[in-house]
Amino acid sequence: MTELIQPLSDVSPVRQVEAQPSGDGAHPPTFAELVYAHYQWWKAREAGMADSAAAAAYDSALAAFEARHGRVVRAYWCSHVQSAVALTEKKGRLGGLFSPVYCLHRESDWATKNSPDVAAELHRCDALAVRAKAVLTGVRQRICLELVVSCASNLLSLVDARARAGDKEKTAEALKRDHAEISKVEAYYCEAANGQAQLIYFGGIATITILLGGIAAAWLSITWAAPVAALVAGALGAVVSVIQRINSGKFELEYDVGGPYTFFLGGLRPLIGGVFAMAITFAFSGGLLHLPVDKGESTDHRRLALLVLAFLAGFSERWAQDTLTSIAPIAKSAPAPGSDAPTATPNDTGAGPPSDAAPSPPAGGS
Repeated sequence: MTELIQPLSDVSPVRQVEAQPSGDGAHPPTFAELVYAHYQWWKAREAGMADSAAAAAYDSALAAFEARHGRVVRAYWCSHVQSAVALTEKKGRLGGLFSPVYCLHRESDWATKNSPDVAAELHRCDALAVRAKAVLTGVRQRICLELVVSCASNLLSLVDARARAGDKEKTAEALKRDHAEISKVEAYYCEAANGQAQLIYFGGIATITILLGGIAAAWLSITWAAPVAALVAGALGAVVSVIQRINSGKFELEYDVGGPYTFFLGGLRPLIGGVFAMAITFAFSGGLLHLPVDKGESTDHRRLALLVLAFLAGFSERWAQDTLTSIAPIAKSAPAPGSDAPTATPNDTGAGPPSDAAPSPPAGGS
């Protein structure tokens, strides 16, 4: 074994074993079987008896276990009960080209059968390790799992101390400290997972925006199309809105759903902004709303003003919704065909600004 961590004074020595798969066709040992083999070897060593059979059984179990799950990089072995916790590291695929695979192993039923308080905290460690392995990647995953193993080791040391009649008051105080440490590890996981989800989410946004930009560039190089230009402007507005929210530190995502779904949600964001921008463009082009520019302005200036409004629609979906909703009272108050009733304006109904007034600018990102 490369490293064994034993906080107690009577620590197990480090044993160097070359990890080789067993050649007898037997199934790879489980972590529980490895713990039992280690406990028998340790008890024989503590008793001062050179039990070669127990040592050989432990060496064989460890070699087969590491051949299956990777080398043990962190471990705690109880000295008085058959319980342990370990973290293994297995080389990634293609000869280590990909990130290593880490896995937390725990066997503590013997230690915690009379300590439900410790068992509950160890369950928190297990749940946190599962989430970290499934969601986090790279260095963040390694750090989180290392912290989880450290907390689980401290918890097992408490039940190991109880097995040798430790001080109950000191054990209770230590359990409170371990509870607080696990909460800190959970906070680290949430922060790391949210940051990683933000990168994936932004990757989805960037991918779709670049795709829309390429299609729009090819289209606009042939002929001008206001909806196509508005689609790109709205998508860019959505990108800027997300960047602003990330920089403000108030951008929270549901990170436990996994990377592909987060990427999918990010890809929807520029599409939604682009659709709102196109709707705003149709509203101005159709006469439902009027551009806040003079009638004598050139066509290029009117196009630029329309692109600015399309960008604002993608930047703030709430502003786009409010602007489009303000059209509804106008449509409701319009006279039926052939009717001599006068057309009601927004000022007549008190529902909104005059039809030729500029929409109010958005207060911030959606």
